[in-house]
Amino acid sequence: MPATTLPTAAGGKGAFDVAERAVRAAGAVIVAAFPEMTRPIAQRTVHVSNKTGWNNLVTDVDLAAEKAILNVLDSAFPGDAILAEESGARDGTSGYSWCIDPLDGTRNFASGIPHLGVNLALSHGDRIVLALTYDPIRDELFHAIEGGGAFLNGEPISISEQTDLHECILGTDMSYKAEQGKLLLSMLADLWPGLQSVGMMGSAALGLAYAAAGRFEIYVNHHVQPWDIAPGLLLIREAGGIATDLRGDVAYPASGCIIAASPEAHANFMRATESSAWRSSQPQAHPPQFGS
Repeated sequence: MPATTLPTAAGGKGAFDVAERAVRAAGAVIVAAFPEMTRPIAQRTVHVSNKTGWNNLVTDVDLAAEKAILNVLDSAFPGDAILAEESGARDGTSGYSWCIDPLDGTRNFASGIPHLGVNLALSHGDRIVLALTYDPIRDELFHAIEGGGAFLNGEPISISEQTDLHECILGTDMSYKAEQGKLLLSMLADLWPGLQSVGMMGSAALGLAYAAAGRFEIYVNHHVQPWDIAPGLLLIREAGGIATDLRGDVAYPASGCIIAASPEAHANFMRATESSAWRSSQPQAHPPQFGS
């Protein structure tokens, strides 16, 4: 299908240009603060706290990066709705909605691990029409426009063509659900050595972007929020892959879980894990979209 025509901002800029400025503004905040996170804890001034429970962290930098994004979006698209990880949701009047994760990979950031991303997606009704995942440490910008393909720093990307699970690299994360995390480890143990390798990413945003770029073949996660995966859903689709929930139904931003791969690798993975308790652990379904 032809590429979606994106809205134009109040100042005349296109939505992609505005979105890129927003994620780069957030990235600048993160990059400026990151060297501090490699110092001994006693020498840091960045505040780190638990947000909603065990291992779910937030820092001053998450909040500052989100503010940087909102400053850009508010001036360019004041009528658009917002769903932001740190500041919550607000209604709009335009029919468009932005989904924001200012720092995906806060645990990595707080530990001084340079693997994290800024996530930004635009939806119109129930369709994601624009997706950006920005790695400010490596200055890698993954983006997709509905019907227009997926790109890394302006160059086209596509899902891996490898379909044999023995040759596939699988990316995943433990997430914040302890019991499902145990089931994930059991599922991986049952598969092993039927995979080439397994990587714990610490960022669902980069996990999906890497799968879209063919850096590994499969990304799975049993507990994700809309802001974690909304851009990745479009990146995967535009790169030629598919994304489902653990049951195999089409994944939406609010599905709560995800399995992303090429159609063939996805089918092979689903067959190999058909009897796994991890696959059966999916929670009750959520509403289909953040922008509905």
